[in-house]
Amino acid sequence: MTATPGRNAIDAKALRKVYRGGRGQPPAEALKGIDLAVPQGSIFGLLGPNGAGKSTFINILADLVVKTSGTASIWGFDIDKNPRQARASIGVVPQELNIDPFFTPGEALELQAGLYGVPKEERRTMEILRVLGLDDKADAYARTLSGGMRRRLLVAKALVHNPPVLVLDEPTAGVDIELRKQLWDYVRELNNRGTTIVLTTHYLEEAEELCDRIAIINHGEVAACEEKTTLLHRIEQKQMVIRPGGESGEGARAPDLGGLKVECRPDGCLVITYSPEDISAGEIIERLQRANIEILDITTQQSDLEDVFLQLTYHRDGAAEDPATGTRPVPDRPAGHAPASAE
Repeated sequence: MTATPGRNAIDAKALRKVYRGGRGQPPAEALKGIDLAVPQGSIFGLLGPNGAGKSTFINILADLVVKTSGTASIWGFDIDKNPRQARASIGVVPQELNIDPFFTPGEALELQAGLYGVPKEERRTMEILRVLGLDDKADAYARTLSGGMRRRLLVAKALVHNPPVLVLDEPTAGVDIELRKQLWDYVRELNNRGTTIVLTTHYLEEAEELCDRIAIINHGEVAACEEKTTLLHRIEQKQMVIRPGGESGEGARAPDLGGLKVECRPDGCLVITYSPEDISAGEIIERLQRANIEILDITTQQSDLEDVFLQLTYHRDGAAEDPATGTRPVPDRPAGHAPASAE
């Protein structure tokens, strides 16, 4: 299917889903009337904490969950009015490794293609297996495949009907670094061919590397949906890390740099937090020199997607919103922190 400029691959309006409560529990509202648009030809990141509503949204699109209200369309086909065309327009790679252990990859793809009504002469079984590095395992039972190969087989199954929209739900969960890079390359290749990619991922650096537009869902609501560059600029802060020498080394107190936030780490390094719009790096260095701070080494760190993610979802723990800026404080990251979950 050829992309149409200015048209959305996925369009959800006022989409709401309420799950019935069980055993005396009240109903749970998983989606609270969200509006979400995925542009055609994009690599779209869908992030959020556990229980945010991402899986519900994907399952509604895949016709696995019935929405409570609202509308949703895939490639211009309403999921209620044109369910068959909508399902044919999307391929979903689930997070779970749900493969039949007694089928070979070749048989699994042929069966999947048959379920989608792909004529035999139009099937691309070996081509898909080849590009995913599974052609030499085409006749091996799926139960003999490694975890990474099974993950690739799920991607292959989602591609048999050549959908214009591909949803990847944690595609690199539990795979090694080399395979992760290979899958990244293939996702870019698919996107270059015109496939719209929707990516949910546990690894925020993966979304930052691949996506050009990102939505963050929290408590069933869209906390943000912006171009990646715009989203990253929500936190206009950088950090300059100074390794001082001489008497200003280990054990020294944080100097007064004219109102700048300065912290002294246990290793003696100075961490200066500043906004590039308010002060330049050169001015900070001049202030350090006026304070007689000898600079042995200097590095800068810019806010990344994890900082934005924490800021937009941190209120789950009760952090108060700043009425002046409309944002919430970002919790400090402990040393050697693990990537924030986007599950």
